[in-house]
Amino acid sequence: FWRKRVRRSTMGGEHKPVLLAEVLAALNPQPGQTHVDCTLGFAGHSLELLQRIAPDGLLIATDLDPANIEPAHAKLEAAGGLFALHHTNFAGLAGVLAGEGVTQVDGLLADLGMSSMQVDDRSRGFSFMRDGPLDMRMDPTRGRTGAQLLASLPEEELTACFRDLGDEPRAEVIAAAIVSQRQTKPIERTKELRELIERAAPVQVLRGPGAPPERKQLLGPATRVFQSLRILVNRELANLTHLLRVVPTLLRPGATAAIISFHSGEDRLVKVAFRDGQRAGIYDAVTPDAVRPTLEERRASPRSRSAKLR
Repeated sequence: FWRKRVRRSTMGGEHKPVLLAEVLAALNPQPGQTHVDCTLGFAGHSLELLQRIAPDGLLIATDLDPANIEPAHAKLEAAGGLFALHHTNFAGLAGVLAGEGVTQVDGLLADLGMSSMQVDDRSRGFSFMRDGPLDMRMDPTRGRTGAQLLASLPEEELTACFRDLGDEPRAEVIAAAIVSQRQTKPIERTKELRELIERAAPVQVLRGPGAPPERKQLLGPATRVFQSLRILVNRELANLTHLLRVVPTLLRPGATAAIISFHSGEDRLVKVAFRDGQRAGIYDAVTPDAVRPTLEERRASPRSRSAKLR
């Protein structure tokens, strides 16, 4: 991990973080506080938090992707303040804080899902729009790749993955096609998986009753299959479940946790955990509804369209 205290300055960011104004309003970072960013990425949220808690506050950030650490470190170092970055899964956040000598924090943020940088890197295998090795690991130093899971999981487990994690209505058909294909040649590249999905479950064009011909809704199974496989590869729901379990022990009285999700399964976990925590008297208040990006943000950043902040 990196740990630095440097002179404070200002620095802009190339990648605007999702729901930034809403996150800052919720966390309300103040000088001298300790805040945690569970999903460092390119430090978009972290930079804004650090600038507000400096010079004596502490920012602790984690990221599962080692490729994010060094660029984020350079960005935060130029901004100034005290920060510590850790290449680790946020499910182990309690251990990270203990190692920093911190027992409780004033604010905690998790921006779930992929970053645009990961999607744009064809070598990572996250996008079916770019041909590359079917890896999908957020931490490429450990775990099984997407290709390895497709080559080894039983058909019923593949079906469950696409159905339960991706809400794919033709999960059984796609899983059967994968099992049939791997008997002659393993699926090792994103293009191969995309083409198999397109053959097995062609995109459907739907028109609502009485709708004019130009009003169409395209259902893309490739989007849902790739998303569900990525979630499975990185055990994202299991890691989020563990984080939600320990969050109450990591927040000091009066602190706030803010979690941004992009997947319905993630949002359900967050919603239920926060609701149950409020009913149990652990949380004083919870947002009654998910906070959504403004129309202006959705137009400027397509990635933000499915974001929900709780």
